[in-house]
Amino acid sequence: MKVLALDTSTDVASAAVMEDGRLLGEYTLDHKKTHSQKIMVMVERLLDDLEINPLDIDVFAAAAGPGSFTGLRIGTATIKALAHAAGKDTVSVGTLEAMAYNIPCTDAVIAPLIDARRGNVYAALYKCGDPPDEIIAPCGVSVEEFAERCAEYDAVVFVGDGAEVNRAFLEERLGEKALFPPASLMGARASSTAAAATDKARRGETLSYAELKPQYIKKSQAEKELEEREKNK
Repeated sequence: MKVLALDTSTDVASAAVMEDGRLLGEYTLDHKKTHSQKIMVMVERLLDDLEINPLDIDVFAAAAGPGSFTGLRIGTATIKALAHAAGKDTVSVGTLEAMAYNIPCTDAVIAPLIDARRGNVYAALYKCGDPPDEIIAPCGVSVEEFAERCAEYDAVVFVGDGAEVNRAFLEERLGEKALFPPASLMGARASSTAAAATDKARRGETLSYAELKPQYIKKSQAEKELEEREKNK
């Protein structure tokens, strides 16, 4: 089974193709957050370099959130278009769940964090496994509150841009319990999205292109402003 996966949910844009769990190729850019300009170019170049036709892909997958509202829309819209054109199914992968796949088996729990600004993060907690076992479901929370939840565990591996931004605080609050992987494993990776999508597709958790949607935890600023205008009418 060939899976093409995208992750545009953070500042990183990443595209990968995986076949039966083996990574065939991956392109990742962390540069100026120009996802709308770069992601299709990355996909086309990746498929061309692998000598793969889009019709050869069995499942198209997107890291569907939480994350950047604009980034999520770009990634899911691109996957919807590709799947529709190829007549294939899609898989929706939670961004935090995908990040848990960055970390090889460990006795520590895995805490993916996405920076939500102003001392807040999108966060979840997983136990290492195949697939990772969810302990705390994805949520929007303050870093302080999430650190309190993590304090009960002996060791926590933090990943994601939210972990990088708040590393000093987490190390101060949790001491030796707070662990951080090498930089190459910290960020969003389409290969991790593809690995999660492979597991989901094998379990039959696929969607039509029309059913694929971003997974928002918090309302976008535009939605908040619209609601505020409606209240003031």
